[in-house]
Amino acid sequence: MTDQTAKARAFRHLHIPGNPLLLFNAWDAGSTKAVEKAGARAIATGSWSVAAANGYGDGEKVPLDLVMENLARIVTATSLPVSVDIESGYGDAPEAVGQTVRKAVAAGAIGCNLEDSFPADGSLRDAEAQVARIRAARQAAGDLPFFINARTDVFFQKPAPQHDEAMLDEAVRRANLYAAAGADGIFVPGLIDPKLLARLVKAVPLPINIMISSSTPSFDVLADAGAARLSHGPGPYVTAMKAVEDAARMVFAWTPKK
Repeated sequence: MTDQTAKARAFRHLHIPGNPLLLFNAWDAGSTKAVEKAGARAIATGSWSVAAANGYGDGEKVPLDLVMENLARIVTATSLPVSVDIESGYGDAPEAVGQTVRKAVAAGAIGCNLEDSFPADGSLRDAEAQVARIRAARQAAGDLPFFINARTDVFFQKPAPQHDEAMLDEAVRRANLYAAAGADGIFVPGLIDPKLLARLVKAVPLPINIMISSSTPSFDVLADAGAARLSHGPGPYVTAMKAVEDAARMVFAWTPKK
């Protein structure tokens, strides 16, 4: 068994409904080392943070080669399993998604997030088209038990107060299609209602990932609802940059004595 395979298997077993894997998303080798030192059991990148740290906007605007170079440096910087956010796979066609996954595996990743929305405007792809893209990702990973965290952006289509039964039904439909296509987890950013989460957990055979924000309930509430993975998305980067800005303001507030 290779070290990458061992890490991939260990990562898979960290997804426990009711005792979720906590991911404090990193964006480079330095943040990875800090997160590992704090007690992380795995590392996951966040595309928004990686983009911002390199002077780009989100939505696959970072060149794929740079994404993979950054990933390789992160993998080298830690002994933990590393999952990479590849957004929508850097291409519409299944073949393009497969090529991106092969590059991620070669760089040392043991899993990825793969979105079902278009990077240009966040609108949802046809579910069947996404199924083909997930199948391509699964095939591209080969024998590695690569964890495909299939992200559905159903709950990003409307503000949280407007989340309803129809949206839950669509999320369940997509999640089950993605599971059958070879996904290993379902990521539902934007979902904050624990009752809807609990129903989603019961209706889907895969571990459910929630993204933490200022609007989400406590870890305890999300765990009780059955979440198996809690990730922080861009939050850690925003917090870190605010700390840098505040420290810099203190420096620049100094004025010499006259």
